[in-house]
Amino acid sequence: MIEKIKALCIRYRELIVYIIVGGLTTVVGWGTKFLWNILFYGGTAFPTSLQNAILSVVEWVAGVAFAYPTNRKWVFQSKNPDILKEASGFVASRLATLGLNFLAMQLMVNLLHVNFYVSTIIAGVLVIIGNYVFSKLFVFKKKG
Repeated sequence: MIEKIKALCIRYRELIVYIIVGGLTTVVGWGTKFLWNILFYGGTAFPTSLQNAILSVVEWVAGVAFAYPTNRKWVFQSKNPDILKEASGFVASRLATLGLNFLAMQLMVNLLHVNFYVSTIIAGVLVIIGNYVFSKLFVFKKKG
């Protein structure tokens, strides 16, 4: 039984580590976003469109700053010597999911009047999935 669990852990190492690192990235991004909301907007559950956009960017910057080095080192174990090109691709892919996050948050909070915190969780799930797909297929793709 232990050998089967070990084999599964080895087979799915990348996905398991991504879930851990992604969880930590989410904590960093959301923590920054919620703290900003409390400090600058009084912790509102229904921020304005502009506040919502600013909160999404704050979350994104904190998340990308944490996610690139951790994904490079532990998730995808990249050895790419062209770090600038790789980091640029990472930022570009994260800009795409920032757009997804921005649209989801605007739709849920401002049009559907879903609570900011609930909307953040729903949008976060979409972003995490998108980030993994972009990272796996475009940023940290294995040669050969």
